[in-house]
Amino acid sequence: MSIPDPRQFLLDLYAGAVAAVSAEKCLPSYLPRPPDGGRTLVIGAGKGAAAMAAAVEKHWQGEVSGLVVTRYGHNADCRRIEVVEAAHPVPDEAGRQAAARMLDMVRGLSEKDLVLCLISGGGSSLLALPAPGITLEQKRALNQALLKSGAAIDEMNCVRKHLSAIKGGRLGLACAPARVVTLLISDVPGDDPGIIASGPTLPDATTCSDALNVLRKYGIAVPEAVRHHLESGTGETPKPGDARFAGHAHHVVATAQQALEAAAAQARAAGVTPYILSDAIEGEASEIAKMHAALARQIALHQQPFSKPCVLISGGETTVTVRGGGRGGRNAEFLLGLAVALNGQPGVHAIACDTDGIDGSEDNAGAVLGPDTLKRAENLQLKARAMLDNNDGYGFFEALGDLVVTGPTRTNVNDFRALLIL
Repeated sequence: MSIPDPRQFLLDLYAGAVAAVSAEKCLPSYLPRPPDGGRTLVIGAGKGAAAMAAAVEKHWQGEVSGLVVTRYGHNADCRRIEVVEAAHPVPDEAGRQAAARMLDMVRGLSEKDLVLCLISGGGSSLLALPAPGITLEQKRALNQALLKSGAAIDEMNCVRKHLSAIKGGRLGLACAPARVVTLLISDVPGDDPGIIASGPTLPDATTCSDALNVLRKYGIAVPEAVRHHLESGTGETPKPGDARFAGHAHHVVATAQQALEAAAAQARAAGVTPYILSDAIEGEASEIAKMHAALARQIALHQQPFSKPCVLISGGETTVTVRGGGRGGRNAEFLLGLAVALNGQPGVHAIACDTDGIDGSEDNAGAVLGPDTLKRAENLQLKARAMLDNNDGYGFFEALGDLVVTGPTRTNVNDFRALLIL
């Protein structure tokens, strides 16, 4: 069979994947019953927090109020739950003030009250309340260093938890004696609820020693106040089994796997056999690209291990160790690495986008490529290998007109990749 427009086919798969993990689709069935005689307070943070709050307002039976914080430009129409916008991926003062207000808001509740906590990816930066003795500037500098280091999301969030006055379960403890129900949209490989947004309402199994080891592993300079905070154990988090979390509940309402399965069903309906490689791929984006390219070429040339036409679908969160001065998030980096590795292989088309609509800190979700990508680049005198070395995936695909720009999707289950082999 033939796909008349491979590019549009891939864009449609991405759109279908994102739609499948929207707050409006996934959240309502997980809403708990309203409390008997108490109030319902909604709190939350993340790129999907405003959309999640809007879904609560639409479907909640009874009175509700509260505060959520989301990234600039990711707001939604909420009337009873206040939405504050703050910076991501590097925190700012707006996020610090919102976190402090949220912590004050949950204090003084009764055992009859319900706290509904709405968490999605990005919450770690948006809930930026440093532990006593640590400044916001110190946290910002460490955050930037971690983002450039190539550290995995669980490593970054381990450090963030132990330098925070609100993450790593501390917000959950502040809600006592109210019952806490946390609803999460997962942006982390493996869907560990304690890692998503650094688990503000969930106990934490990692330690201050683990956080120090992460900083040492990536050679990140640590201010003396931060070193003392970690070495002294002052930054230790509440652990699993802590009785203060008794009666709390949490549910992961949307995952990468759900998005991949939706895209697979869509491909199957179009007559293309889908293969989901994994929902939890991690590693350096350019290296992951080489693996995908090798598999796509084997299919294109030898019909192994799958027959064409087919589409390879994967999710997870790659990383980029920044060594150059170019622009581009991990999806643009992946695709540029894929273009170099495929070297114009006929019959292979691809898309890589972040499901939140923002690739790193840029204005695009990701990009698309086809068999003619390198040839078109050569015609524009773009040197793909050099631009990859400079971490300039954005510049490469912008010049070709192949960026995918959707604006904020107000959900976030991380990377979406699809390789169509015809």
